Amino acid sequence: MIEPQQESTPLATIETYREALYRRRWCFLLILFGIWLAGWLFAWLLPAVYRSQSVILIEQQKVPEQYVTPNVSIDLQERLNSMTQTIMSRTRLERIIEELHLYSKERAHMSPEELVDRMRSDIRIDLVQAPGKREELTAFKISYSSADPRLAQQVTSQLTSLFIEENLRVREQQSESTTGFLQNQLDDAGKQLAQQEQSIRDFKDKYLGQLPGQMQSNVGILSGLQGRVEAESDALNRAKQQDLYMHSLLAQYKAVRDSLQHSKEVPLSDQVDHEINTLKSQVADLSTRYTDRHPDLVKARKQLAAAEALKSKIDAESQSKNSKPSTDDPETARTPAEVNAMTPIIQLESQIKANDRDITYRQKIIDSLEAQIGDYQRRLNETPVREQQLADLTRNYDQSRANYESLLAKKNQSELATNLEKRQQGEQLRVLDPPNLPAKPYSPDRLRYSFFALVAGFMFALLVSAGLETIDDRVHSERDLKEFSTPLLADIPSLTLPSEDAARRLRNRFEWAAVAVIVLCIGLGNLLAYYRG
Repeated sequence: MIEPQQESTPLATIETYREALYRRRWCFLLILFGIWLAGWLFAWLLPAVYRSQSVILIEQQKVPEQYVTPNVSIDLQERLNSMTQTIMSRTRLERIIEELHLYSKERAHMSPEELVDRMRSDIRIDLVQAPGKREELTAFKISYSSADPRLAQQVTSQLTSLFIEENLRVREQQSESTTGFLQNQLDDAGKQLAQQEQSIRDFKDKYLGQLPGQMQSNVGILSGLQGRVEAESDALNRAKQQDLYMHSLLAQYKAVRDSLQHSKEVPLSDQVDHEINTLKSQVADLSTRYTDRHPDLVKARKQLAAAEALKSKIDAESQSKNSKPSTDDPETARTPAEVNAMTPIIQLESQIKANDRDITYRQKIIDSLEAQIGDYQRRLNETPVREQQLADLTRNYDQSRANYESLLAKKNQSELATNLEKRQQGEQLRVLDPPNLPAKPYSPDRLRYSFFALVAGFMFALLVSAGLETIDDRVHSERDLKEFSTPLLADIPSLTLPSEDAARRLRNRFEWAAVAVIVLCIGLGNLLAYYRG
């Protein structure tokens, strides 16, 4: 037996690999083609799944926000999640399954809940974000997978319509809810404002005259009352002085009357003359000692004037008496003098009574004015307290009024936004790409299956060829002999007959034809998977 040399052999060259591959060409090609064909056929045996997709664009409201501020502030992604949960609910999906007769084959062995779960897995929603703005959504995609392309298109179209209708309904409902909430808050604020207005009115009615705004008028009225009190006090003092004077004059008249009653034999005119002379002497004496304003002098002069007035009346009555016939009765003759003496007394008494009534009236007026002064002083003293109380009420009223006006403005703005939503002028969902009718199945990807089967066949064929070449211990070339220690004795060239050459050429043609058929099948299979898969 020839043993190989123990020395290390040089690394195999590319020529060695080429020769080994050539020797194992049929094993390599058959394994490659077989694995590719198995993968390709497996891809075509899988059921085709078609996916129809639509793109929905998110349009902003048509009226600028500086004119109408939207009252739906929920984030778009949150709203989409909410709409997705609503549309993907069991009742909605069961209705679609019944209307379009979906999963007719699966109904025999699947429950309604399982059919709904199956449909949920066939529906896919993808969000499209704005370039450079990951948090801002511009559109989203809705797709549905089915074995029937037209059915996939119908379901996708219905899902698209549901999303658009649900968006309009949700936005309108949220807008109306916002407006209704603001209206309720406005009503409550209006009631509170009306209560505070009534409280202020009740406070002003209760403390009328003590309010801060009436302080100046109260001061003016108080000043006028004080002036009237001074005027009435002066008039009262004058009335009291007049009362003293008339009482003194009455006393003098009564003294004259008494003197007439004690000395009837003396004529009344003589008595008055004597009284006048006495008073004149008294006035002259007092004038030398006092000024004209001295009370004694003033009193004496008044008494003198009264006596002279009495003298004039007596003289006038005496003249009228002389013109009448005289009587023999002495009592009757003296009656006119006594009557004349009584007339000034009666007049003075009536004047004193009138003056007393005037004093009483003026005193009542002064008392009334002083009571009014006290009332207005009390009002002025309580004005700071009322001012603080009114300030508290007014502060609460101003806050409630500001709150009411703010709510009114918000409610009006919300009503504009609600009208905008009802007219479909707000943020809307518009179909950018309608659901398409898929021409190729979405799954399985037969071209990918074919490509991976080709790669797997190539790797497995290469691995098998290398393994067979490794376990093969035959000598195929001169290089193989160099691995052994036995020297080369002779080199016999290959001698072939013409028939053998013809057979070899025919075999080569057959091999090239087989290789061309395998390559053509792989190429046509991949093209078919590309265009139809």
